[in-house]
Amino acid sequence: MLVKEIMTENPVTVTRDTEIIKAAKILLDRRINGVPVVDDNGKLVGILCQSDIIAQQKKFPVPSLFSFLDGYINLSSMKNIEKEVRKIAATAVSDAMTPNPVTVGPDSSIETVAALMVDHNLHTLPVLEKGVLVGVVGKEDILRTLMPANHS
Repeated sequence: MLVKEIMTENPVTVTRDTEIIKAAKILLDRRINGVPVVDDNGKLVGILCQSDIIAQQKKFPVPSLFSFLDGYINLSSMKNIEKEVRKIAATAVSDAMTPNPVTVGPDSSIETVAALMVDHNLHTLPVLEKGVLVGVVGKEDILRTLMPANHS
């Protein structure tokens, strides 16, 4: 079975400038885990998932350094802390989205998609054909393929 047989065509999208609250409402209203982020020309630039929005709400991470017996111990890299701070303070999709997301093509196999989802802990993959967004495939789409025909 191929992605094009189970993907959602013409998916809802948001732009970098979409407010986080509006994007969250789209995810909740449509009961979807993620939404592709496109630029003004419709080109895929990222993906915004529920986990990205939840990360925005996390409390500020522990300090990067703390003193222990007059020495300093690095708890995490500054780059990671800066990334977390940006997600916490996000007001627009561009602040919380994952840029350059993993994508698949319409002729990718279900097995390939499943492996990508498991290996990278992904729930939603944009489907690109010749660089153009043509759909999305999610974990629920994969799960439906496991159901016997008389149960769907």
